[in-house]
Amino acid sequence: MNMNEQTNPETQEEERRAQSEEGAMEPAPIDLEQVKRVLEAALLSAPEPLTVLQLKRLFAGEVDADNIRKVLEQLREEWSARSIELTPVASGWRFRVKPDYQKFLDRISQEKPPRYSRAVLETLAIVAYRQPVTRGDIEDVRGVAVSPPTLNALVERGWIEVIGTRETPGRPAIFATTRKFLDDLNLRSLEELPPLEELQSALAAVPAALQPPESTQSTEQTHAG
Repeated sequence: MNMNEQTNPETQEEERRAQSEEGAMEPAPIDLEQVKRVLEAALLSAPEPLTVLQLKRLFAGEVDADNIRKVLEQLREEWSARSIELTPVASGWRFRVKPDYQKFLDRISQEKPPRYSRAVLETLAIVAYRQPVTRGDIEDVRGVAVSPPTLNALVERGWIEVIGTRETPGRPAIFATTRKFLDDLNLRSLEELPPLEELQSALAAVPAALQPPESTQSTEQTHAG
């Protein structure tokens, strides 16, 4: 018998060991139904939107981002006919009550839907559609001085923030909208902002508990220049 044709017991043992190790390294099949239920539980219990990266951590690296997104879309479809929906927003994914049903919940809410002053609405609209802007930019558009309470109401609500200062005399603060502003309007990006004339109705659909208090009616005087 040719030596090359002889079976070496040690070689056979090494091959068996290698095959055994390869089998042990093969990942167990992903149970996407279990993944779906875990994602559902996490999102229903989360007070804020969750990103795909955060959701991926639920599975200790065993489920990749593509499968997370795939299951999220399936979950979104499952809930599409219900009064609560799964939606992607700027900060991630979240469940929310559909606007058609929110009005019923507002009837038993302890929070009274605030009335927005014209100053607050106009200021928010200018920041949203013309950002980044300074207080002076806002005043130029509105034609009146913008009072600190008007800006403070929007900053405290988390809808606008200071993102820097302009390199001009006095170094005025530059304002822009936040991710939270997009989240509260159920938007993923600024490109999805509704037309200006629809912004007020979009804000009215925000649950009362999420809305800022009405700005103090300040002495806004005609802006001279």
